[in-house]
Amino acid sequence: MRKKTESSKSRTNRKIDQDTALIEAINQGDSNRFAEIVKRYERPLYNFGLKMCGEQRDAEDIVQETFLNVFRYLKDFRFETKFKNWLYRIATSICIKKKRKSKFAPDHEFSLEEFIPQDQEAGQLPQWAALPLDAVLGEELYNKLQEAILELPENYRLVLVLRDMEGFSTAETSQILNLTPANVKVRLHRARLFLRDKLKGYYHE
Repeated sequence: MRKKTESSKSRTNRKIDQDTALIEAINQGDSNRFAEIVKRYERPLYNFGLKMCGEQRDAEDIVQETFLNVFRYLKDFRFETKFKNWLYRIATSICIKKKRKSKFAPDHEFSLEEFIPQDQEAGQLPQWAALPLDAVLGEELYNKLQEAILELPENYRLVLVLRDMEGFSTAETSQILNLTPANVKVRLHRARLFLRDKLKGYYHE
């Protein structure tokens, strides 16, 4: 188990080093290498946009606008955070703006507190809610999950997607969304409870 953990950390550090070397090369004038950033993150960003918006065209727009902003502002990146975190912060900002401009956007978003009784706040979550969601669900249930995720208010959906589906830590999610870690935890907990209620007909303890 220890070897696997060390191997995982090694791969993570190696990717960070690759990002750093690549960004430095681009900022030093080798702009042709920007295509490597696109190739590395295009698919993850598309999946993120699809989970947030539910529409292929919107997901494609998010990817395109994210990379345009990265290209425009990469020279200002100071390595104060991981490049991936900075990238997703840009994508998140674009996603929020796109949602607000949509003619289909609701006038106001409902509050999960309306749907979650207070005595459930400290309740035990089902096993799947404590694990990466797309790693433990069958295809039918996963499709139902995607539908339920799109019903979440945007502020809860962002936290759930970043934490449970994109694999960011609580600290990283709080940094991306400019929230406190405590706020991230509360929103994640409530989002999971909402999904548990939505999926109770498909998931049996």
